[in-house]
Amino acid sequence: MRIETCYVCSGPCYPGHGLTFFRNDAKVFKFCRSKCHKTFKNKLNPRKLRWTKAFRKAAGKEMAMDTSFDFERLRNRPVKYDRELMKTTVRAMERVQKVKEAREKRFWDKRMEGNKELTKERELAEVRQGLDLIVSPLAQEEMQKVTQKAATRSKQKA
Repeated sequence: MRIETCYVCSGPCYPGHGLTFFRNDAKVFKFCRSKCHKTFKNKLNPRKLRWTKAFRKAAGKEMAMDTSFDFERLRNRPVKYDRELMKTTVRAMERVQKVKEAREKRFWDKRMEGNKELTKERELAEVRQGLDLIVSPLAQEEMQKVTQKAATRSKQKA
């Protein structure tokens, strides 16, 4: 059983799900859902659609080149079943997945590095814009004292 990748969005196409399109020249296109199939029929470029992995990689939002991607390549060479080989393969797959996740996290952290300064600048600009709306606690206390004095004077007069 093989999990194919969608031609448009590069998502997984599980067996029995999605659509398969066979072109006249015998090229096979797999689609995970009708949205991807309609996109293909309308001749839209996946690299220009913001919801596809192709766009994310082209825009630098996901890792494009990494050695861990070599393990995901399609291999059509049949191998005789060997229990030990399967065990080591499964262990290696788990290890590769951990390495890939760590690299993706480092990539994301590096990409988001400059956001802290940017958000700080935006927040400071917003505070500067509404500075007249913000009153310091000392000024508030003074206003309360003044109102209390005025209230006590009015009570004494009455």
